[in-house]
Amino acid sequence: MNEAQTEFIEVHQLQIGMFIELELGWMSHPFPKGSFKISSDKQIVVIQELGLKRIRYVPGKSELADRSSGAETIESESASISGEADGKRAIEETNSEELHAGKQSRDLLAAQQRNMAMCERRFAETIREHKLIVALVSSKPREAMEQCLGLVNTVVGEMLGEGDSAIRLLSEGMGDKASMHPVNVTIISLLLGKALRLSQADLVDLGMAAFLHDIGKSQLPDRVRWLEENFSSSEYKLYQDHVGQSITLAKRMDLTSGALQAIAQHHELVDGSGFPIRLKGDGMSLPAKILALVNRYENLCNPSRPAAAITPHEALSLIFAQLKTRYDGVALSAFIRMMGVYPPGSIVQLADERFALVVSVNSSRPLKPRVLVHDPHVSRHEALILDLEHAPNIGIRRSLKPASLPKAAMEYLSPRQRVCYFFEQEIEPPLAEVGI
Repeated sequence: MNEAQTEFIEVHQLQIGMFIELELGWMSHPFPKGSFKISSDKQIVVIQELGLKRIRYVPGKSELADRSSGAETIESESASISGEADGKRAIEETNSEELHAGKQSRDLLAAQQRNMAMCERRFAETIREHKLIVALVSSKPREAMEQCLGLVNTVVGEMLGEGDSAIRLLSEGMGDKASMHPVNVTIISLLLGKALRLSQADLVDLGMAAFLHDIGKSQLPDRVRWLEENFSSSEYKLYQDHVGQSITLAKRMDLTSGALQAIAQHHELVDGSGFPIRLKGDGMSLPAKILALVNRYENLCNPSRPAAAITPHEALSLIFAQLKTRYDGVALSAFIRMMGVYPPGSIVQLADERFALVVSVNSSRPLKPRVLVHDPHVSRHEALILDLEHAPNIGIRRSLKPASLPKAAMEYLSPRQRVCYFFEQEIEPPLAEVGI
């Protein structure tokens, strides 16, 4: 029988070894998961106490003991719980165990939601800071620099603190591209700079350059602020002028030479095909090489026209397969190791055929991301993120375009049109198997 086939059985037919699916919200039962294999008589008693008449049973995932002797029939199992006192004690013991597991699940969900809310709040605050700095830079450049430096120093200090940093996918609608782009580029560039062991001073220069690299676009006409394939030669030249405009404003802010150099070179490429002066790799600083790479990745994921966007997995694959000669090899290798084969925002199919959205990647363990799994038995708002590091039997089979998802999975996972990133300190989950 196919593993995916199910059937309904009466609750009195339950046996140890049966794989069942409780069609209840996870708050309505004490088990940590709604789908699991029965491992004890205590679990059967608890399930029978839920008041259900029928249970969905999956034969293909079940491992029933041999009951041919008749000595271990379902009836004898029930009878073996001797007396009303023993039955009550078994229920109390099971309730204690399962309610504890259920509390752990609820605690994990609450922590998951708190972490997400904190990341989104900090991203939104950083967006507001960027808009304020852009508004100040012409009239109060020194004040704008001090605000920017305070923000970057804070982020760098947190990233260099104890523990690993995880790259976190945020919700849709976290800001307009003019502010969202530099914030995304800043976070990813600093994480990559940390992975490449840049000094704290170089990280601060990189952060300042990333946060301000496009500030000169505020001096350009709206129509040429974002590169389009159909630009005329004059429009393309005007677009390229944003680099010079950014340098002019950055000098007024009295940025360091390291930050100025990275801003000046953020569109240069190591093969000499970039602009504005076609520098080659030897003439570029390492912060500039990082910024050029991350800037291109972010623009592939979040182009000016959302319809032209490609998935993070596709963007990484495109850079590696077709554009790698344009970027520094050391920086690119570190970037791929950090982001993983499936960066946050990628849609994947797991080895067990389920669909999932990659929501977080630990930069030190990129092949085992955390994913939101499509589970029709659990509300999306109550879904626990599955950490593949703690699910050794589940891996990622392939990446998918969002349009190829079944309708139910598409609505559940809600792939983002705009990919927004922030970072969070790595936190070990209290339950290793939650969501498996």
